[in-house]
Amino acid sequence: MYPLTAQKPSVATLFLSAPEMVRLIQRKGLQQCLGGIADALRADFLRWPEFDKSARVANHSADGVIELMPISDHALYSFKYVNGHPKNTRAGLSTVMAFGVLADVQTGTPLLLSELTLTTALRTAATSALAARALARPDSRVMALIGNGAQSEFQALAFQHLLGIEEVRLFDVDPAATAKLMHNLQGTGLKLVPCASTAAAVRGADIVTTVTADKTNATILSGDMIEPGMHINGVGGDCPGKTELHRDVLTRGRVFVEYAPQSRVEGDIQQMPADFPVTELWQVLAGQQPGRLSADEVTVFDSVGFALEDYSALRFMHDAARELHMGEMIALIPQLDDPKNLFGALRTAVSPLRRAA
Repeated sequence: MYPLTAQKPSVATLFLSAPEMVRLIQRKGLQQCLGGIADALRADFLRWPEFDKSARVANHSADGVIELMPISDHALYSFKYVNGHPKNTRAGLSTVMAFGVLADVQTGTPLLLSELTLTTALRTAATSALAARALARPDSRVMALIGNGAQSEFQALAFQHLLGIEEVRLFDVDPAATAKLMHNLQGTGLKLVPCASTAAAVRGADIVTTVTADKTNATILSGDMIEPGMHINGVGGDCPGKTELHRDVLTRGRVFVEYAPQSRVEGDIQQMPADFPVTELWQVLAGQQPGRLSADEVTVFDSVGFALEDYSALRFMHDAARELHMGEMIALIPQLDDPKNLFGALRTAVSPLRRAA
């Protein structure tokens, strides 16, 4: 039941399970969620200096990576647990699985425990669209989408609803992935064009989004595919040893990132010298650095995903759940009559210690 009331300050935590998140997004509306998260992202990026920031902490294995992504401001702290295991689909598991916490900085009380697999897809797409608003040509109507897996529909819909993209040109090395995307996006109003290769999909596109999953140094886009005025939205390069863009793509135009210390380790720019020039997205949104300079300029958003984006998404979902009276209040933390007597929580009318004796 929500909200929970108590005689003393409550330490109950709002829990949003994966099924409940599905219901929340359906009730709120996918378009409204994308737009609302994008608005929250913009507001938080404009407060960039207020956040205590760090690159994510990653534990790598032969088959993937598990990461923690923390951030806080003066009021709220958040973290995300997220994995990346490309082989998971062979076992019927998602490549990416995530959950997150939003907590009160003043007391440390966890306010929200939430699934973040669906929400990460939404926030990643909203971040891509937010960056493209500043970096792509305003008249962009055609996007190439290279990689048609779990993130792809969210990217297509975010660019449709938030930028006005009308046509999406599709390519994936797995034709079944493209067929899945086309089935899922029936009736959305998007013109969906399956293509036989990356080069065919990219040709004539205003925006190119790459969102592939394999944890390898790959060349999804090469310099000869890039045309004047393109905006490249590189989403798939997100850990050391994984890239999608050839070095020549990165030298064709200006490169924009979320948080440079993390992007230089995990992004496509990990291929470049340590002093390779980049601009952080918040600087463009705040008017401290220019975005697109001309219609013919090539712009590259080397997006790896940053903790601020999860903070914004958790904040939006927490507000949405409260607005819609959704979620379950759970006792994640003990509610103690005497905060100094934690052991007392184990005592019963008949002490288990005495009974054992």
